[in-house]
Amino acid sequence: MKSDAIKKGIAHAPHRALLYAGGLSDKTIERPFIGIASSFSDLVPGHMGMRDLERQIEKGIHSNGGQAYIFGTPAICDGISMGHSGMRYSLPSRDLIADCVESVAGAHQLDGLVLLTNCDKITPGMIMGALRLNIPTVVVTAGPSLEGHCKGETLTFIRGSSEAVGRYRAGEISENKLHEMEHFACPTMGACQGLYTANTLACLTEVMGLSIQGCATASAVSSKKRRIAFDSGFISVDLVRKNICPKDIITKDSMRNAIVMDLALGGSTNSILHLLAIANTAGIDLSLKDFEELSFKIPQLIKLDPSALPTMTDFDNAGGISGAIKTLWGKTPELKNTKNVEGKTIEEIANSAWVDNNVIKPFDNPITKNPGLAILHGNLAEQGAVVKISGVAEECFEFEGVAKCYDREEDAMKGIEDDDVKAGDVVVIRYEGPKGGPGMREMLAPTSLLVGKGLGKKCALITDGRFSGGTRGLCIGHICPEAVDGGIIGLIEDGDKIKINIKERAINLLVDEETLKKRRENYVIKTKQVEKGYLTKYMKTVSGANYGAVTE
Repeated sequence: MKSDAIKKGIAHAPHRALLYAGGLSDKTIERPFIGIASSFSDLVPGHMGMRDLERQIEKGIHSNGGQAYIFGTPAICDGISMGHSGMRYSLPSRDLIADCVESVAGAHQLDGLVLLTNCDKITPGMIMGALRLNIPTVVVTAGPSLEGHCKGETLTFIRGSSEAVGRYRAGEISENKLHEMEHFACPTMGACQGLYTANTLACLTEVMGLSIQGCATASAVSSKKRRIAFDSGFISVDLVRKNICPKDIITKDSMRNAIVMDLALGGSTNSILHLLAIANTAGIDLSLKDFEELSFKIPQLIKLDPSALPTMTDFDNAGGISGAIKTLWGKTPELKNTKNVEGKTIEEIANSAWVDNNVIKPFDNPITKNPGLAILHGNLAEQGAVVKISGVAEECFEFEGVAKCYDREEDAMKGIEDDDVKAGDVVVIRYEGPKGGPGMREMLAPTSLLVGKGLGKKCALITDGRFSGGTRGLCIGHICPEAVDGGIIGLIEDGDKIKINIKERAINLLVDEETLKKRRENYVIKTKQVEKGYLTKYMKTVSGANYGAVTE
């Protein structure tokens, strides 16, 4: 075992002395050492229940003859950090979390890991850390919250807060009604109720095989989630004994399976960023071309909040990821027969699953033949941009509008609130990319405000930043190159015409090349001043969004 490096032989008496100080006995010191990387935090509603899940995982590890060690990692709630300077830390925290998992598990020579995670950046960050070490690993995502209810209206985080702000600004609801809704929008702990980034990543982790069957959609407050936590701890010891490591499970086929499921689900655009980063860490040749290729082959089978009324609760009741696998298996050759941490194949899961076709539509009768996500190209995005098709009304698939430019999110918010943005405008938010932000902030606040003010189908929003999984409307993010790297998004001026065609996967600035050449000659890149600290280091080392915004 890897842990023999700290517990076997005369020379390691000092190490053993410290292990005995932690309460080990001569019997337990012989066991596999399994680290429980816990992202518990009272600050993050999606993580508040992890103390109980830690105990269940620990029980599972000990029941199968392992020795559990709990250690912590950072956790940031995107909802709380949204719409202000704090969001600059969200995406960078993914690589920080990877560093933490790698450092603690590597320094203490742990034999295996159980990654207890839930919210947006924590899940991919932990997986990246485990892949660097390549020691046996199981992922437990803590699960979604239940939906809220307020005087007969079913609420989710987005509908009950972010979009409610826009409804209030538009005079549709009173301030008292807004306060009522915010009290009931999130009634339990857990990840936000829809197919936002946290739940999208949980689903894709299960499809890739790192979580056990049923983990992604089981509610945070369910006994099912506690049982999954116990079983995950138990299985982690078996993985150590069999020496089954993350790179045995995370392969090109399993990652493409994740893309297939992502397209069928219509998940968060952030999943593209994180899957690229995971592939980069695993040394797997995956790029935007894989997403682009598969997007023409996979229809959308499921439509959940924020793009529709059903929630993760409805998805779980309809069969969850297993039901989605059953619906896809045998219908498309793109879904490969990979194995998960339990040793179950995709085919075995499909054959034993139950599915409710009212929620998970049949492959030959999908919600739409369009995929949930797509990659756009054009002079505005020479290296690609991302759109969540599932959140776009079909009448907006072709859109030509007039640019309204802002160099940071706060300025765009003020412009929308002050009614400077009108129907037919394309809101341009730039200098918000990985380097330019720095940190590539999510733009949930302006997109929700547009929807709440009734402009969701009348305006577009483009940015070199990114969007929350809760975003809906004609919103195009991850524009590469970003403004700070000299991307054309930085050359746009108010009044320029921009054309978007989702069916043709195109986004173009309708300005002639001679004019762009003159603008480029006078172009001064607006770099942001950042105090010394983590963001300074991040800005100097981060790659473009088309590579997953990984730090090098």
